[in-house]
Amino acid sequence: MSSETSVLMVTAATIGFFHTLIGPDHYVPFIVLSKTRGWSSIKTAVITLLCGLGHVLSSIILGFVGIAVGIAIFKLEAIEAFRGDIAGWLLIAFGFTYLIWGIRKAIRNKPHEHPHHHENGAIHSHTHAHIGVHTHVHGAQSANITPWILFIIFVFGPCEPLIPLVMYPAAKGSIISVVIVASIFGLTTIATMLGIVLVSFYGLSKLPIRRLERYSHALAGLAILLCGSAIKFLGL
Repeated sequence: MSSETSVLMVTAATIGFFHTLIGPDHYVPFIVLSKTRGWSSIKTAVITLLCGLGHVLSSIILGFVGIAVGIAIFKLEAIEAFRGDIAGWLLIAFGFTYLIWGIRKAIRNKPHEHPHHHENGAIHSHTHAHIGVHTHVHGAQSANITPWILFIIFVFGPCEPLIPLVMYPAAKGSIISVVIVASIFGLTTIATMLGIVLVSFYGLSKLPIRRLERYSHALAGLAILLCGSAIKFLGL
């Protein structure tokens, strides 16, 4: 293994880690949705893993195609930028839609009192909410759709530094070098995503946020919307 390949391996791991860490779109959606949807740690990890694979493999495949047919790097970067725009708008649209749905759900689930009259003339009332009573069918449907929406968004989302900073330099050596450095980048990216998501998952489970449960879906939508906006307009 050449010294150039060894340097690229370290570079790939470093870039993969920091690229994921500073990109909130890599973990915020999974953190907030796992909490509001009541996903288990295993389901959260599986969904994060599959979305991470789609995210990384789409760029790796594009990079290999570009190297194989000799596409100029600036053309590949233009394609990646276009994919990034699509992913950013999809994340914004998903977050906005989920926010509106969450607000509607919070309004419908506003606690209210029901008076009860007894034969002896006594009257008492209790606070009541319709959480899960009339919305269980739609909730189940949206729960099934949500992971697929995330997966589609992440397939469109590019790993911007992978092709120009890792794959093309490695291609100057051999195809084995490209495979190695791309694999390291991908594994580091996915491992970082899983680490952040699972640490946050267990951290949030310890926080007393039951009072916010009614607004949890709206807050999740807002978080995803802000995340998408930061990616699109601030270039995070």
